[in-house]
Amino acid sequence: MSKLGAHMSIAGGVDQALEHGVSIGCETIQIFLKNNTRWRGKKLGVSEVKKFAALLQTTRIAPVFAHSSYLINLASTNLSFLRRSIFGLIDEIVRAERLGVPFIVMHPGSHLGAGERAGLKTIAHSLNEVFRETSGGKVRIALETTAGQGTNLGCRFEQLAEIFELVDQPERLAVCVDTCHIFAAGYDIRTPRGYSATMRELDQTVGHKQIVAFHLNDSKKPLGSRVDRHEHIGKGLLGLDAFRHLLHDPRWRNLPMVLETPKSDDLHEDVENLCVLRSLL
Repeated sequence: MSKLGAHMSIAGGVDQALEHGVSIGCETIQIFLKNNTRWRGKKLGVSEVKKFAALLQTTRIAPVFAHSSYLINLASTNLSFLRRSIFGLIDEIVRAERLGVPFIVMHPGSHLGAGERAGLKTIAHSLNEVFRETSGGKVRIALETTAGQGTNLGCRFEQLAEIFELVDQPERLAVCVDTCHIFAAGYDIRTPRGYSATMRELDQTVGHKQIVAFHLNDSKKPLGSRVDRHEHIGKGLLGLDAFRHLLHDPRWRNLPMVLETPKSDDLHEDVENLCVLRSLL
């Protein structure tokens, strides 16, 4: 079966994310590697890294993967902002290497009016620099499917496939599929026929073996709206059947699937959403 979990806060240290995850029965979790709203984060302390490593062993939550800062835009037309984005991603890869995190999920980028082709080329050039500066590393970048809001790239599978084709080290790339995002982008996975057609297109463009994770989010907005608004499982316009299709697809067996749905401090919403998902198995 797929491994189910949720995005967990690192407030108080990255080790705290594992504590939170195990407390609500997560089998896998996603984390930020530093404060998500700032370019710079405090250095990971030796004791913090050791605590994290120890908890990985005792909790057996695996994999623990990361999401990059939302500040990063590898397609930016502003050279100064682009440089900060490149250096920011390099820093996150270094952090991930220290923690043994296998991959970082990242929104491909927004072209900001430069156009799709120019934006995809800038993303590839940026990734090439990032990979050169982190040569020898094992951490992969998992390009996330997007809703296509504004000038965001990654809303069509062929856009992700083109980035793979343009980078010098495609082996360091992967893909994370967000259910809310692909639905908002126009991929209808609610019916068996629509689900099969979507996954066939995904396989023919990116390849199903490139998929390393899923974000399980229902959608507040309709099919093809290109608006990214997450809703609790079964309470949005995607409905339960879409998640049932995913959970019973043998191609995704053992892959991590995490919630990014709204939550309060006591995490009761995550508990409820995980229960709903497990009831579909």
